[in-house]
Amino acid sequence: MNSYVLKKEGFSCDQEELLANESLFHTANGYLGVRGCFEEGYPEGIKSIRGEYINAFYDIVPMPQAEALYGFPTQKQVIVNTCDTQSISIELDGEPFSLFNGTILSFSRELDMKRGWSVRRVLWVSPKGKTTELTFVRMASFDMLPLFTIQVLVEPKDWSGLVRFSSLHSGEVSNYSNPDDPRVGDATHRMVLTDRIYSDSSISVITAHIASSGLNFASAVGVSCPEAIEAECQKEPEAIVSQYAVNALAGKPSELIKYAVHCDSRRYGDDPARSAVELLKKALQSPVEEWYQRQAGYLEKFWNSAGLEIEGDESLALSLHFGLFQLLQAVGKDACSSIAAKGLSGEGYEGHYFWDTEMYVVPFFSLTMPEIAKNLINYRYETLPQAQQHARIMGHQRGALYAWRTIQGEECSGYYPSGSAQYHINGDVVFAIVQYYLVSKDISFIAEKAAEIVFETARLWMDVGSWHDGSFRINCVTGPDEYTCLVNNNYYTNAGAKYNLAWAAKFYHILEDSQMLRLVQEKTGITKDEIDAFEKAADGMLLLFDEERGINPQDDTFLEKEIWDFANTPKSHYPLLLHYHPLYINRFQVCKQADTVLAHFIHEDYQTEAVMRRSYDYYEKITTHDSSLSSCIFGIMAARLGEQEKAFHYFSESLNMDLDNTHHNTGDGLHIANFGGTYMGLVYGFAGLRIKDDGLYFRPSMPDGLTTYRFRFRYGKSLVEVSVKKSRAVFRMLEGEAISLQVYGKAYVLEDEIEVQLYRGIDNSER
Repeated sequence: MNSYVLKKEGFSCDQEELLANESLFHTANGYLGVRGCFEEGYPEGIKSIRGEYINAFYDIVPMPQAEALYGFPTQKQVIVNTCDTQSISIELDGEPFSLFNGTILSFSRELDMKRGWSVRRVLWVSPKGKTTELTFVRMASFDMLPLFTIQVLVEPKDWSGLVRFSSLHSGEVSNYSNPDDPRVGDATHRMVLTDRIYSDSSISVITAHIASSGLNFASAVGVSCPEAIEAECQKEPEAIVSQYAVNALAGKPSELIKYAVHCDSRRYGDDPARSAVELLKKALQSPVEEWYQRQAGYLEKFWNSAGLEIEGDESLALSLHFGLFQLLQAVGKDACSSIAAKGLSGEGYEGHYFWDTEMYVVPFFSLTMPEIAKNLINYRYETLPQAQQHARIMGHQRGALYAWRTIQGEECSGYYPSGSAQYHINGDVVFAIVQYYLVSKDISFIAEKAAEIVFETARLWMDVGSWHDGSFRINCVTGPDEYTCLVNNNYYTNAGAKYNLAWAAKFYHILEDSQMLRLVQEKTGITKDEIDAFEKAADGMLLLFDEERGINPQDDTFLEKEIWDFANTPKSHYPLLLHYHPLYINRFQVCKQADTVLAHFIHEDYQTEAVMRRSYDYYEKITTHDSSLSSCIFGIMAARLGEQEKAFHYFSESLNMDLDNTHHNTGDGLHIANFGGTYMGLVYGFAGLRIKDDGLYFRPSMPDGLTTYRFRFRYGKSLVEVSVKKSRAVFRMLEGEAISLQVYGKAYVLEDEIEVQLYRGIDNSER
């Protein structure tokens, strides 16, 4: 098995599998994403989500409120299905090619994660008995982000005759909607309104504007068919069809290559058509093989930087590489964009950005491609004005509150109890900033931009929180567990606020010592009195503790509730959110995902080992893992607590979530943040990495399901490789200067290589 090639063989008409494969085999580069639909299309009655998306390119649609109280959002941003450049119909000696008629002798799909393309191969017998091999190769270029290519090879096996290609370039598209699933969009109106459709030589161009957002885009398509004996272009009301005829010979492939360029007004200004045409002409100057070489070169650097391998289970190695590749395909490469919950693989969650980015994705890029992590933080800086305005809408006179779900910065969540009430997103953004800083040592970026975020979010906590009985408390918020809403002193929220406030003070003093404070003071007006108040609130933050159980309660009243009747809940009723009223769920002890357990992962120094262990055992019994973000966190904490068998179970479950479609919604798009969670499952879980203000900490362990794992990470100017086997861990300096680190609590200086024997047993932390 090649652990860098995802391959599926055999054709199935199963509707759920068809949609899931459209997501699994999509092609994207962080700017542009194209779902893996069949070029030739589908017969009536077969559902397909035929989509092409530009990251952070959106429309604004109404979000009616039955009772529109003050501050309820009445509109939202929705990612736009921009156009159709992937459709190519094929006629073979007078017979239209379709997988839904004739006979399929063989069928396979591949996603090659080192070459950066997807391939579909079909050996097909037509209804009249003629055999043809067809190959479709797709690529979304990392070298030229607006470029998407399709290469089609048609090889007659036992016949010769005419092959006709019809390449469609259409602006008549719409978004997918499913009113029965709150995780999917419900917008049904036409978003893309075509302005101009024209062709010049072998290039077709469509320009369009978006119905309400004021944005516009252009797509330009060029087709190469060297052996064509006929070529013509037909203009339709909202599309251009380019047709080519080839005299095909048995045993000889005929080729068509389609180049499509998508440019939007957010990146390419008021005339994206001009940019699209210029880039397309540039793309056409190089043969597609050269673009393939550039793609492979980009990915060689990526895999060299990530350097992550596991041995002992090849299927898990494939799943792990698939996840890392999806992170690269999904992540925005500019300050306009971030990483959507479904990336660019589908329309689930309408292309919105959540806290997922900071807590599950930034850690991977901070350690492997810090410039991308910096872009993700820069996106939050660019939307800081909207966060400040959101805070005012929510009643706060100072500070900034980031929207729970958004594209451009404004709140797009219509259900505030599990949306806007999740104030913990502020702490999540700051945690990502701090982790990036601790890895990169980039104090200049903190001074220029990030410190402003840290100070403004800290101000928000001072306004939402209050002192009572000698402790600082935060009331009426919702933690990560969306099955328990609007509570007082959610442990995760309070821990994140404590961290946010403490680091606001730390950055103030670091900037002061670096003589960079004045710039931040001029922009924010931050004062020493405020910093003193931040430190006092951080020190006095209430982190709940239940003396009887010896655990951290999730909130003030969580432990007073009746435990959910898991024994009598049918499996068909999960996820609970689709089968029970939210208020009913809120009355029970039941968790959708890791909440207090997540806090123990990222803020482990706030509690003792014994408290974290008891809390883990308690919450594991009442957590449904209805969220894709949950299993990976329980796995990380299981590894932290020495429960390696349990950790490996959760790790495997997370790795295969989309490949096995275990949540039955992969068709709406991949669970991108979960892929970041699987990376953390290995690096933060089994290797035990923690990045703290006084350095790097490791607790390496080896689950029985693996024999070896290794990964690379960047720390300052250094590149380090960690290799863990059954009995030992080896730390190697690949480039850069010496660094300090701790392994099992013992300090080392890594200059060249150090080797440490693995500790075995239940509790590594006590050694």
